[in-house]
Amino acid sequence: MGTGNDKRAVVVGASSGIGREVALLLLERGYTVGVAARREDRLMELKDAYGDRVVVSAIDVTAQDAAQRLRELIGRLGGMDLYFHASGIGKQNRELKEDIELRTVETNGMGFTRMIGEAYRYFAEQGGGHIAAISSIAGTKGLGPAPSYSATKAMQNVYLQALEQQARQRGLKIRFTDIRPGFVDTALLDGDFHYPMMLKPKKVALDILKAIEHRRHVVVIDWKYRLLTALWSCLPRWVWRRIPL
Repeated sequence: MGTGNDKRAVVVGASSGIGREVALLLLERGYTVGVAARREDRLMELKDAYGDRVVVSAIDVTAQDAAQRLRELIGRLGGMDLYFHASGIGKQNRELKEDIELRTVETNGMGFTRMIGEAYRYFAEQGGGHIAAISSIAGTKGLGPAPSYSATKAMQNVYLQALEQQARQRGLKIRFTDIRPGFVDTALLDGDFHYPMMLKPKKVALDILKAIEHRRHVVVIDWKYRLLTALWSCLPRWVWRRIPL
């Protein structure tokens, strides 16, 4: 993936956190960037700073018209080479409150499928492109404190893997990067609980751009979490269910 004014990227979930940092890095590299999120006011700050190189759209990934609005954004942008998905929610839910579980599935499951699917269909029609999405290390194992979050992240991992296989079998030139960060210091993790080994969004965004540019298929950020998830993967179920989290 090159850089320059001929390259166009769409970042969904660009109003804050990792999505915003990635959008800024792409702009610094000369991209024209379509930015989307529910909070349009934060997106307009990018528009004010970068002018015509930023195209803004208010998109709620859980809305029925989200895919149509993505297509409209791509049209206004003049095309798309990279689709970056950073939209998601997560919350600890030790009491298994129904509304938290369902909202998480709606955003991280249905919303993710809706947007990734539309980007895939666009690239299939256009002859190729790159889909990169933030999933999480939480998809490695079922996490008792956040059941729907870890389950939807596992679903995202498998969905991207399935699309990658399908694209290859169809002869489509679509690349995929599944980005699995550890705990990142963003609004997603606000609250009373202290998360260990917290990562900074700017550093995570730099690692993400490097992974995209090197066409990595799966990347766990950072090295500490690569070791941790490797350990998690080796643990049998009877050990895992006894670990206090």
